[in-house]
Amino acid sequence: MGGYAAAALNQAGFPSTLLDHAEPHATFVGTLDAVLAQAPDLLAINAVFFWEHTGRLFEFFAELRRRGFAGHLNLFGFFPSLVHREILEASAAVDSLAVGEFEHTLCELAARLAGGSPTGDIAGLAVREAATVALRPRPVEKEPDRFPYPQRIRLSEPVTILGSRGCYNHCSFCLVPAFDGQGGRWRGRTPADIVREMEQLMDQGIRDFYFADPNFIGPGRAGRKRTQELLEQLRPLGITFGMETRANDLDSELMAELVRAGLTSLLIGIESGSPDILSRLNKSARANDGALAIKICRENGIEPEIGFLMFVPEASLTDLRANLAFLQDNQLLGRLARTANLLCHRQIVLTGTSGYARFAEQNRLKKKGIFGFQGEVALANPRIEWLAELTIFACHTILRKMADRNSQIYWQKTVSPIFQTANDYLVRLFHHLLEQTADTASLESIEAVRERIAREIGRIIGN
Repeated sequence: MGGYAAAALNQAGFPSTLLDHAEPHATFVGTLDAVLAQAPDLLAINAVFFWEHTGRLFEFFAELRRRGFAGHLNLFGFFPSLVHREILEASAAVDSLAVGEFEHTLCELAARLAGGSPTGDIAGLAVREAATVALRPRPVEKEPDRFPYPQRIRLSEPVTILGSRGCYNHCSFCLVPAFDGQGGRWRGRTPADIVREMEQLMDQGIRDFYFADPNFIGPGRAGRKRTQELLEQLRPLGITFGMETRANDLDSELMAELVRAGLTSLLIGIESGSPDILSRLNKSARANDGALAIKICRENGIEPEIGFLMFVPEASLTDLRANLAFLQDNQLLGRLARTANLLCHRQIVLTGTSGYARFAEQNRLKKKGIFGFQGEVALANPRIEWLAELTIFACHTILRKMADRNSQIYWQKTVSPIFQTANDYLVRLFHHLLEQTADTASLESIEAVRERIAREIGRIIGN
């Protein structure tokens, strides 16, 4: 997003500098010094939500002002768009927020600031007005080819690229429809425009790409036709790429074309093996769509990664059994890193999603974190809450060990029998906890079971 913002401003005649301070080694102090040294008239920040540490970002804004920064401070991106009112009410350091698609809004803001004109009536810009927050919505750009290619500071493979914007579905957990402002508006770039950007990157030595589109293929026959046209133009380039899509958009013919064009990695948002859960998530897909998509991928030599929600607030034991059966029937629980992820994912409820609104109406939502952006929803069945807490504890224990360089199961080590032993343990544990949840009259205390799980994992991995 930062690259797109900088490119749009440069194209509009406002020389801009892109600072990417999302790197692990970057610090707030270093960023502060860099901004103060440049003293820009407009500081536009892609303000990413980073969980319990997000408050530090707003401390940074306040410190900028204390240190004398007098420019216009604007925020854009998913997080500030969806809590723009709360941010303007709470943070005096922030002047405005570009809500939703931001390129045109930022360019108009820069033009007004350069001319000394008022900014309060800019469409898409949230500002303080008297004692309230004002926002005039801005329609999304119908033709994304009009946006200049994003500015990039450094190139490392795979290079992320966008072939489209938006999504045609309205999954209840997804921020994309809310950010789009008009919900469900998928807009694809033309194949020719995508290829021109890729060729410019190829001139700089890039051969591996990742399409970060929420949905690479797009809706219906028109989406499929455009994808086929794009693949025809990608095939002669000799590149490789990854992508993300919905299970119901794949078929054998299209998958074969994707692989011939260079597809090497694929993430499919399947979410559940339970028809009831898929319906509650407004997924507009069936469990057998997911199973068929996995089969098609494997027939074409691609082992897909899977988006999956094991625990959702209204999950029943029947739903969990269906989830487990789906994962096992489709051979998705045989690799430790994937098993530890798939078994423990719990639905995250974020502001702007239809799920957040529904749980708030039901008085089941506990606002959590800065500006209430993250909502916490207890599982409807307390016994399943017990199962979820213990499963998540076990999986997170394994995942932390996989991130520890000194561990026997550090993810970069050569796979050894310990990996498989740990994997099989997690699967057996889930089966055992599920049986206990269903059949045991009085469940053990979570603390006691956690201690036992920690000991068992310790024995398996040797510490």
